[in-house]
Amino acid sequence: MKPKYNRVIIKLSGEALAGEKSFGIDPATIAEICKNIKDAKDLGVEIAIVVGGGNIFRGRDGEGIDRATADYMGMLATVINALALQDALESMGVPVRVQTAIEMKEVAEPYIRRKAMRHLEKGRIVIFASGTGNPYFSTDTTAALRAAEIDAEVILSAKKVDGVYDSDPKVNPEAKRFDVLSYIDVLNKGLKVMDSTAISLCMDNNIPVLVFGLEQPENIVKVLCGENIGTIVKEDTHD
Repeated sequence: MKPKYNRVIIKLSGEALAGEKSFGIDPATIAEICKNIKDAKDLGVEIAIVVGGGNIFRGRDGEGIDRATADYMGMLATVINALALQDALESMGVPVRVQTAIEMKEVAEPYIRRKAMRHLEKGRIVIFASGTGNPYFSTDTTAALRAAEIDAEVILSAKKVDGVYDSDPKVNPEAKRFDVLSYIDVLNKGLKVMDSTAISLCMDNNIPVLVFGLEQPENIVKVLCGENIGTIVKEDTHD
């Protein structure tokens, strides 16, 4: 199979790493996801990963905690997930570097754009952890920001849901899935793709977002090779 993209960011939700659990890390799920990320890398694609922390702690859910403090706690949760992904990938022989926006040099490199790009050029997977390093910004916004910084061609947003719907498919069995959306559609309709800051950043930098389900982890390879899976958000919905 020939990949459609050369350099991508995979946005992994923290919840995806929990598998069937509602909390924490499921080693079997992570192993399956990482096996498919390795398969994608073996196609010659340069891959960076932004991982969320919702399986451990999500800043906005920190009831009774100062918002900025809760967001920093959420950033630390993403570091735990990043190290778990690094360990699983390295056990499969894949070279990986974790870079954090909050410096913690004992466990990871600090985020340095040029160094990250050099890692990618050398065939290493780079995992960006601790969000942007700032409270009030989501890991969705981190994915958009890092994609712009490293010149990624697309953001692959891997979720538990297999695309973008006009309503919650878990609640409404008649929910309609979109195949293609424009950035403006997402903003105007308030669709749950990414938060508005992330979508606006993608729109300003013309970075497509491909939302697909991780129920079948092999979907990572399929979307990289151009299979019509999930929902794509882009500037022109006619091409």
